[in-house]
Parts: sequence; C-alpha cells; structure tokens
Amino acid sequence: RIFGHEAGGIVESVGEGVTDVAPGDHVLPVFTGECKECRHCKSAESNMCDLLRINTDRGVMISDGKSRFSIDGKPIFHFVGTSTFSEYTVMHVGCVAKINPEAPLDKVCVLSCGISTGLGASINVAKPPKGSTVAIFGLGAVGLAAAEGARIAGASRIIGIDLNANRFEEARKFGCTEFVNPKDHTKPVQEVLAEMTDGGVDRSVECTGNINAMIQAFECVHDGWGVAVLVGVPHKDAEFKTHPMNFLNERTLKGTFFGNFKPRTDLPNVVEMYMKKELEVEKFITHSVTFSEINKAFDLMAKGEGIRCIIRMEH
Repeated sequence: RIFGHEAGGIVESVGEGVTDVAPGDHVLPVFTGECKECRHCKSAESNMCDLLRINTDRGVMISDGKSRFSIDGKPIFHFVGTSTFSEYTVMHVGCVAKINPEAPLDKVCVLSCGISTGLGASINVAKPPKGSTVAIFGLGAVGLAAAEGARIAGASRIIGIDLNANRFEEARKFGCTEFVNPKDHTKPVQEVLAEMTDGGVDRSVECTGNINAMIQAFECVHDGWGVAVLVGVPHKDAEFKTHPMNFLNERTLKGTFFGNFKPRTDLPNVVEMYMKKELEVEKFITHSVTFSEINKAFDLMAKGEGIRCIIRMEH
C-alpha cells in the first residue's frame, strides 16, 4: 500500500463526470468523504457519509474495485482513499476539499486531518460556554488542537492531562492554563480534577484512545451539565465501563469523528479561519523534511518529539 492521509495538493486532472474540482484547484485530501447524496450528508447532525466514510480495509477505488497504482505490472493498494505519501495520487472527488488558492499548502496541509479533528471536537461537539473549564486528555497534535478550539470558544481554564511532562510548556501556546500528570498522583485523575474544579470540569475532550483515559474523561465532568467528548480511537477489544449513575446524574458522553466537520462543506471555512488569523497553524508545525527523509519524520513521531512534521516532495 501507499500510506499517508494528511496532505495538501493541486488537482492535476479529473475523471469523467467530475465537476466539483478542476485542474489547478488547490485541495485538501480527507480520509473520510462527503458524497452529498446520502442520509448522513443530508443531515445537519452527521458527517458520517454512507459511501465514503473511512474504510481501512478498502485498498481500491470504489467505482471499479481496482487500484490506480502499480509497479512492474503488479497493483499497489490505496490507503483510506488518500495515499498521500506519493507525488501523485488518485482520489474520489467526495474526499477532496477545494480550498482558497491563496492559502499556503505547506501550512494548511495539517488541517486535512488531526488539527481539524481536535478543533472540531471542541468547537462543534463539546461547545464549551464562555468562561467554562475544559480538560484535555492527551497533548499530541489533536489534543493541542482541541485546546486551541476551547481557547477560541472562550474557555477560561484549560487543563492539559498527559503522562509526558515535556509537553506542558509547549501546550501553553495552545491555551492550556494548568496541567496534571497522572503519574504525580496516587488517586484517580478524575478525583484530582474534581478537587481542582469544585466538583468537575464543564467539558472534557479525550484525545489519546486509551480506554482508561476515556473513562476518566467522562467521570471528571461535573454532574448536571458536564459533557465529555471522545476523539481518540480505542483498541478494538476495549470496553467502556462506568456506573450508570454517572449518566443519571446528568453527565453527557459524546463521540466524534473528524470533529463533526463535513469535509467538502466545512474544511474551506477552517482554512479561512487560518487566513483571517483566527486560527494559527504554524505553531503545530515543528519540523520539515524532504520525502527521502520520511523515516526521520517517523522517528520524531515515535519519540513524541515535535507536533507535526511536514514532508516535502522533492523534484
């Protein structure tokens, strides 16, 4: 397979019947799509397109079940409909968001997945009221984007929770005002947060995918009005366990996928937020390498050094 799913590019050519984009258009490829025809696309409440939602198993184009990549006559498969670790790729038009051509592709490429996911989880799903308290579990790129979203929404306290204390200083740039490292406490994190916030936070956003963090994120919100949003993807065998009283006491648990953004409809507006300087993306970009150095980018990610590394296609 050709991997990669977070990128920015320029349309080189279009297939028969494609009218939404044309050669020369600047676009962001997205791992989930928007056909604009199904019940999900027509619903104001959903972005889970029936035709184009993420499918990690599918390695071919939907139209004919064939791959568009090959080497020495043998097919190479696609990945989540994007395959962006390539100078050229072929995508379904429903997974391509046409954006402002003035936007620098080497910056806004980070909006095609993680940053939009975290940002939308806060702005579209958690919707923290002005002056509220928000806990963010996991301070990687998605968690930092969730913190940024909480800051934009007007939260007054944004508490970052991470096992890596090295991330705390960086997270201040994204609106985090306080930090909790679970390793520093003998009691469960939800109890620590309840003590810090007079009974619990107003909103929490979980961005690790760790099942224990998911349960903590739910149990740390205040009864009566607290809302917890799950963003991280759990292990396939994970089970969420909590006492039903936590729900009866008027806490809400929500899940989100790609920050509830519809890719083609909403991503152009996220790019405009950047263009209007309402959203800073530069601070997410800590490294840049050429494509031949892609393994350096993986090493940085594995070590938890940096936030996003841009990979440039050399010529």
